Amino acid sequence: MKGFVQDIKDLAGQNSDFRRVLYTGSGLQLVVMSLKPGEDIGEEVHDDRDQFFLVEKGRGEIWIDGITTEIRRSMGMVVPAGARHNVLNTGGKKLRLVTVYGPPQHADGTVHATREDAESAEESFDGTTTERARAKGTSAGNKTAGKATAGKTTARKTTSRKTTSRKTTAGKASIGKTSADTE
Repeated sequence: MKGFVQDIKDLAGQNSDFRRVLYTGSGLQLVVMSLKPGEDIGEEVHDDRDQFFLVEKGRGEIWIDGITTEIRRSMGMVVPAGARHNVLNTGGKKLRLVTVYGPPQHADGTVHATREDAESAEESFDGTTTERARAKGTSAGNKTAGKATAGKTTARKTTSRKTTSRKTTAGKASIGKTSADTE
């Protein structure tokens, strides 16, 4: 199957990695993040790309060009290109985020188990999309740092040509791979 069709709420809720790239297109990239209590993403500026955040679980603060705003579940935030920003988990539980970069920021399949892994990594988007990686037979999720684990979602076709999925667990989360990645 081309594209990405999965329950993003479940994927974000199950993710325990600091950063996990789920899908990379030519013009955007879908990522889930998990911040521990007191952890932040690190102050950053993307000169040539916009970034969207959605809070799936938890609470925190976002800082965009000197303005701090409290954030909570279901809140969305857009950081325009060139804006200095940071996200901080101010709650007592993990802050689960979905983020979309346009254009992509990270290499397809990137997984950073911790912020330290992310800071020491040097990979960036190299032009390889998820679809291109699938066509080459390399599955997204292979570029891991730290102790990241990915589960598998298998898909089967029904007689009405609808696709249903059944999640299986390998490690802590069933995230990242679809049957197309393993065929």
